[in-house]
Amino acid sequence: MIIRRNNKILLGKRLNSHGSETWSPPGGHLEFMETIEACVKREVMEETGCLIANIQPPAFTEEFHIEEDKHYLNFMLTADWQSNEPQRLEPDKCAGWEWFFWDDLPSPLFLPLQNHIDQGFNPFE
Repeated sequence: MIIRRNNKILLGKRLNSHGSETWSPPGGHLEFMETIEACVKREVMEETGCLIANIQPPAFTEEFHIEEDKHYLNFMLTADWQSNEPQRLEPDKCAGWEWFFWDDLPSPLFLPLQNHIDQGFNPFE
């Protein structure tokens, strides 16, 4: 979930999971019978405490994490930050949240985000 605020996006450094030590937007897995929009609102709240608005339809990529024997379809939605400063609510999963300009992202990026960028995804277009 790409959250936009003042021409920046919110990223956190992943810990203790696939993609550890890479920069990623908030996100997670769908719960049974949960819509994608409900999922992103829930995941953003659980991970950052932020409220979001203006959720845009998703783009998706397919990733193979061979070393972990996992295959994912990753949906990237875009929304605007609405309220609440980002908090580190899952310290075992995230080193902290920071805002970055789209043309000055940290490295390395989480594979799904990098794949979206490589396919031309831009949350500001």
